[in-house]
Amino acid sequence: MENVYDVLKDRGYLKQFTDEEAIKKLLGEEKITFYIGFDPTADSLHVGHFIAMMFMAHMQKFGHRPIALVGGGTAMVGDPSGRTDMRTMMTKETIAHNVSCIKKQMEKFIDFSDGKAILENNADWLLGLNYIDFLRDIGAEFSVNKMLAAECFKSRMEKGLSFLEFNYMLMQGYDFYVLNQKHNCKMELGGDDQWSNIIAGINLVRKKKQETVYGMTCTLLTNSEGKKMGKTAKGALWLDPAKTTPYEFYQYWRNIADEDVEKCLALLTFIPMDEVRRLGALKDAEINKAKVVLAYEITKMIHGTEEADKAKAAAEGAFGTGGDVSNLPTTEFSQDNFGINLIDYLTEQEVLKTKSEGRRLIQQNGMSLNGDKVTDIGYTINEESFKDGEALVKMGKKKFHRIVLK
Repeated sequence: MENVYDVLKDRGYLKQFTDEEAIKKLLGEEKITFYIGFDPTADSLHVGHFIAMMFMAHMQKFGHRPIALVGGGTAMVGDPSGRTDMRTMMTKETIAHNVSCIKKQMEKFIDFSDGKAILENNADWLLGLNYIDFLRDIGAEFSVNKMLAAECFKSRMEKGLSFLEFNYMLMQGYDFYVLNQKHNCKMELGGDDQWSNIIAGINLVRKKKQETVYGMTCTLLTNSEGKKMGKTAKGALWLDPAKTTPYEFYQYWRNIADEDVEKCLALLTFIPMDEVRRLGALKDAEINKAKVVLAYEITKMIHGTEEADKAKAAAEGAFGTGGDVSNLPTTEFSQDNFGINLIDYLTEQEVLKTKSEGRRLIQQNGMSLNGDKVTDIGYTINEESFKDGEALVKMGKKKFHRIVLK
């Protein structure tokens, strides 16, 4: 019988284990319950969370039961892992709103029907805790010396670590203990930056219940230079179409570095690995075919087939290969605005971050309007800027914006 461990290993997910051989044996012989935590720090998940959901989805395909734990309680404190400063404090109302938004997104990837997966919110057990009882029952099991040696705290010691954040590890450890009691949860999965917190939960379950549970981490989504992927000019690459449009989402993957294509196909799609390796081995201009497959498959999973088709057609239209440009990022332009400077307009519409960015593009021959180079930084939008009521602005090699005359 095929073991999900082998699939995860082959696709490049696995990074650290508490006991690799024991975990491989357990996953091959039993159908276990496991969990991954998601703190609702925003009202949408981003692509960094997507790799965790793919991790979860592969496990579920092999009959293991996921618990998607939304951190309505831990978000009140904020995870210090990977942070150089303290997170902004959120209100209970904001957290509750974020939780409801994230739940809807998770249901696209994980099958919660008939008990195949469980959705929990740690606010249900954390917010009602008695502080003194918690300290006596749970705090007594944690060594401050070991906590201070953990990577997530070490990096914060110079700039300052609040006592509030110092409690985060206890709370995440307590989550594992509660889920183990409630659902016989035997494993916590998470990004590699969660290793210290995962170990804390495993140790707590062992001390409180004399039971062995396990932890396994997933590689973080980084590019060939070791930098985190999923950052755009507007910030994170969100799964919510209101924050990152399907076209922008598609274009992000269509434009990644050649060296990152095979890794992203393996981690972020369900394409069989033989095909992943074939696509990843393509060279020079041919690798673009693999990028189109990657962009389409991920966009289809996140936004559905219809939006993926539209994004693909818009990209092909923008690059002159016969697609439909109507799905490009678009703004409407009133005739009352004739005479406005093109750079000013694009900056006001947040197409450009700054006016200086626009001036630099024009000075470096990097901006065109309807296929013609814009050479004058003082160029103003007028009637002649439009062809059949539309103007297509190209900025750099890969960024397009459509202006429609209304």
